[in-house]
Amino acid sequence: MHWNVVIDNFDYFLWGRASVDWVFPFVHDVGGMASGIILAFFGIIGAFWIGLAAGLMRLSRRWWIKYPAVIYIEIIRGIPLLLLIFWFFFLAPVLLGRSLPAFSTTLACFIIFTGAYIGEIVRAGVLALPNGQMEAARGSGLSRYQAMRYVILPQALRNMIPSFVNQFVSLTKDTSLASVIGVNELTRTGVQVDNREMIASFEIWITIAALYFCICYVLTSISRRMEAHLSRYQARDR
Repeated sequence: MHWNVVIDNFDYFLWGRASVDWVFPFVHDVGGMASGIILAFFGIIGAFWIGLAAGLMRLSRRWWIKYPAVIYIEIIRGIPLLLLIFWFFFLAPVLLGRSLPAFSTTLACFIIFTGAYIGEIVRAGVLALPNGQMEAARGSGLSRYQAMRYVILPQALRNMIPSFVNQFVSLTKDTSLASVIGVNELTRTGVQVDNREMIASFEIWITIAALYFCICYVLTSISRRMEAHLSRYQARDR
């Protein structure tokens, strides 16, 4: 066994060997697990707003609002994420006349891809509410927009929190796909160390798997706590 290889390169697995400015960490080329966390964090934030808009557009009664969201959601959900990354990475230089940074390209793909799934979560969350909620809100004098903003969405979003966290877990694991276009995230650091050392493949990939597991376990634990808290809150309301 060659665990000394893992120990010697553990800092590289965590954040690369770049000089990290902890006040402004994105100034430098952070790699490893830190890069994956950054991709997942900003990916889920961007995807939330796109997904929220797409989900609400799909619920619209106006076809010119509804169908663009339907087309976006159905097409993106029918394309593998890896293919979307390749498509963005190789087509963007043709359309823009210059190449885009691999990190930015991957982040854009994560936002667009995850946004489609969040759009479906939003749509399902709104439709899961009792049918009388909208009618009661409209009957109190609120417009449809006001009813959705002040009555429907606050209830629906509260129920969607566990699904959002689960989507965050999925996106965190999907950050490993960024390695195919050269983003120096956790999986790529494992490949680099493995190719350099060539004597500790088992130890390296067990360590990489353990790091992914630690991140995802923390997130799933948060999801379970949120679900338990939500269940108690709903039981108290009844």
